[in-house]
Amino acid sequence: MRQSSSSTAPVAAPAGYAERLGLPWWAWPAGLAVAGLLAAELWMGASGVRAWLPFVLLLPAAAATLWWLGRIRVTVQGGELRVDDARLPVRFVADAVPLDAAGRREVLGVGSDPLAFVVQRPWVGGAVQVVLDDPDDPTPFWVVSTRHPVELATALLAARDAG
Repeated sequence: MRQSSSSTAPVAAPAGYAERLGLPWWAWPAGLAVAGLLAAELWMGASGVRAWLPFVLLLPAAAATLWWLGRIRVTVQGGELRVDDARLPVRFVADAVPLDAAGRREVLGVGSDPLAFVVQRPWVGGAVQVVLDDPDDPTPFWVVSTRHPVELATALLAARDAG
């Protein structure tokens, strides 16, 4: 049998992207040390419950705050860009531009559009500007922090082209 050149070979699905925008390692000891110092200041000269209560309250609160600051997840999966709870179908992506720290500063600077959707973490150097093409949405673009801007932009454009 002769095989046609237009055979229907299975098309590989584009590789997804997943990243957690966690805090750098040094933020944990620094944050817990600040909470410990504050608890020690409140503890000085106290007796009874007032002696240990600041430690019981402030150290877990500091750990919870540090965890909360690093909880954001960025994924490209199932035809969507997901940033925390926000979802963007990739069919509305016109372009994805990888940004370094200087590019991110320029995009988010004085001339930035106030309707832009921004998820920015100061401890993450890079970002991706996702330009939208949705006539029903007033949001002109998204700016999303990422440690791997080129990989995220590539995954977004690949998912858009595959869909």
